[in-house]
Amino acid sequence: MRKTALLGFVAVICAAISWTGPAAAQTFVAHLTGADEVPPVETAAVGQATVILTPGDALHALSVGNIAGVVAAHLHCAPEGANGPVGITLFTAGDKKHVSSGNLARGPLPDPDVGNSCGWATIDDAIDDMEVGDVYVNVHTIRNLGGEVRGQLR
Repeated sequence: MRKTALLGFVAVICAAISWTGPAAAQTFVAHLTGADEVPPVETAAVGQATVILTPGDALHALSVGNIAGVVAAHLHCAPEGANGPVGITLFTAGDKKHVSSGNLARGPLPDPDVGNSCGWATIDDAIDDMEVGDVYVNVHTIRNLGGEVRGQLR
């Protein structure tokens, strides 16, 4: 009887040690400014981007303020201080080029752009680069097609 109870106790302890519970969410945030553009841009525009990862899900939100003529917003692959190619398109203006503040994008993180030069085939590829700090958010305007505000996701 004692041997059976001891084996049962050991099994419960082993199961508790091996079970780590639900995976925690990972959150990446970027504060976007003109000063973080390469080269820096003088602008009053600002932005905030958030990417939240939970098992099987990737959500994002991108908002801006004091900005005009937004034409696009992207995730780019490159370390801080360097420019890199577009990997994921978050927003294209179409007929909405008069955005001055508010949400540009919100919802599930889009799949990587087909044939992107980041080499991202899946969202997981982009996440791998986010984890090492090699992904930034860039908001492009009519005035600054190369980027009005930028921030590294951390």
